[in-house]
Order: sequence, then structure tokens, then C-alpha cells
Amino acid sequence: MFSLSLSLSLSLLSFSLSLSLSLPSLMADQLLSTATHHRTLPENYVRPESQRPRLTQVITDASIPIIDLGSPDKAQIISQIGQACQSYGFFQVVNHGIDTELMVKMMTTGLEFFRLPPEEKAKLYSDDPSKKIRLSTSFNVKKELVHNWRDYLRLHCYPLEEYVPGWPSNPSSFKEVVSTYCQQVRGLGFRLLGAISLSLGLEEDFIERALGEQEQHMAINYYPKCPEPELTYGLPAHTDPNALTVLLQDSDVAGLQVLRDGKWMAVDPKPSALVINIGDQLQALSNGRYNSVWHRAVVNSNKERMSVASFLCPCNNVIISPPEKLVSEGSPATYRRYTYDEYYKKFWSRNLDDEHCLELFKREKAF
Repeated sequence: MFSLSLSLSLSLLSFSLSLSLSLPSLMADQLLSTATHHRTLPENYVRPESQRPRLTQVITDASIPIIDLGSPDKAQIISQIGQACQSYGFFQVVNHGIDTELMVKMMTTGLEFFRLPPEEKAKLYSDDPSKKIRLSTSFNVKKELVHNWRDYLRLHCYPLEEYVPGWPSNPSSFKEVVSTYCQQVRGLGFRLLGAISLSLGLEEDFIERALGEQEQHMAINYYPKCPEPELTYGLPAHTDPNALTVLLQDSDVAGLQVLRDGKWMAVDPKPSALVINIGDQLQALSNGRYNSVWHRAVVNSNKERMSVASFLCPCNNVIISPPEKLVSEGSPATYRRYTYDEYYKKFWSRNLDDEHCLELFKREKAF
């Protein structure tokens, strides 16, 4: 009897270990970069008729603000940034100080990662949004009913010495290239926050101080060729929960679209340019003067597409509240005080294309 019981226990232990070892590989089978080529769009990616992107109605010749950060006229740069933040919620920057060769390496390294064998990628796969280093697909596959045509590698990037050891070691250049890019993007982000502060009539370092010891995240996005792009999204319309986003676009393939005046505009890639957009926390800090813009990613049937989104995020326990200078009797605080941790958890508990998350923090909803 003892022998039988021991044998059964060992068999169960062996089965449990086998299941736990194979589970990441089974989960990683959901990755689009691993799946076989589809001739038609799988049903769980097809949007209802009312939610489809209507690609023929997108404005393709829009005048997108492009700001030259290398201009000697600093006052003009600050003015242009303020106008773009207020009217568009996004803009592009050139002569931003990030080396073009590094930008190319960043995109190449990201693409090499998504072309790794399935068993290599499976090591990093997770559906848990709280994990600080994870490979996943769509947006929140545990919650959503319809998936998005995207795989992504999510990385926490600051402080680098804390996170880099857990980053992929394959491709061999990954850690060096991505960490160098992260450092340069962080520097650019703080320059932009300074200019945004000045454009609001605040001290140059006000926003940086108000956000505390800022975290930094990155999403390396891979959008495969899609058999029926008119039926789905790479990412549906959303705003970013963080403070500031710096986006490196694929230089050859368009996909980013931004909502302005009720119409979707294509943001076509410009040589060596980076796209900057205001996140929800800057909308709250500016007391609604600056807009966290609705944007989306569409896909196409001809080419795969890459993008690298870098996010500057407030310290988790910092209190988000506009400065007294931007609040008056005629312009009271639009949103209640809250911590970024509270906001971020609320954002990830929802579907990506739900109502603007900031709506849940308006003062009238706080009581």
C-alpha cells in the first residue's frame, strides 16, 4: 500500500511539474508572432460593425505639428509646444538629440526579438499586467472579449540596474541597445517636461518635481500583417495613463492615428522624428488645459509594423493635483486628488477602449 501511494504521489508530482513547465509554451501559442499565417481573421479578433476603424474615412494629409528642438529660439519652442499640447495633445519632434543610428538599432533589435523561436519567447510570456517584464499579446487577454492584432514586450526601465538583468539576453545586443535608448529617451522626456512646465507659466522643474521619482516603462510593439485590417485594430482608441509618451515609429509603415475634432488623422512617419503625446497625468496636472489625446493603431495586409513606446510615469505614491496657479474661482480643479497607483490600477482593470479613465476621477464623481 505504501509503495502504491508513493508511486501515485510521484506520478502526480511529475505530472504537475510537466504541466508547469509546458504552461508558458501553451500560453505563448497565443502570440501572433508565433502563430501560423492566417488567410482570414480569426473570429475573436473581429470587431462589431459599429466599432470598426472605417479606414477610408481617415484624414491622410493632416498638418501635424513638427517642432524643431534644435532651434536657437527657445521661446518659440516653448510656445509651439504649448500650442500643440492645447490644440492637439500630441506633436512630433526633430533634432531631439537621440542618434538616428540608435533609433534604427532599437527597431532592428525589437524585430529580431519577435522573430525568435517560440520556445525562446515562451520564457517571458505572461498574462499578468502587474509583471514588470513580460511578453504578451493584444492588451488584456484575461478580460477582453475581442483581441487586438498586436504582440508586445513590456519592460520597466528605471532604475536600469534593477531591471536590465531580467531583460532578454537574446538577441545578444538587446540589453545594450535598449538600455542606451532608454537613457536617452529619459533625458529627452525631462527636457520636454521642462518646456511644458514653462508653457503653462510654471517653474521649469515644476512638473518633474510634482511627478516625483518617475518610473519609466517601454512597450516594444509588433503588428504582423493582417488578412482583414478593416475588421480589427492593432490597438483601439485609448489615452495613455502615464504623464508623457515618446513614440518611435516604423519609418516605412504607417499605423498611428490620432483623434482631433471628431475625425481620425493618420500620423505618417517622418525621417528621424519622434511622436510625443500628453498622457492622462499631464491633463490632470494642467487642470485640463492640455489634452491627453485619443489615439489608436491600425494594421495592414501588406507589411508588418514595429513601434517603440516609452512612458514617463509618476512615482506610485505621488499625489496628482494641479498647482494653485492653474486653479481659480472661475477655473476650479477638474479632478479630485489621487495617487498614481490608484489611477494605474483603475486603468488596467478596464478595457482599453472604455470611457476616458480620467472621467472616473472628476470631482463630482468623488463624492
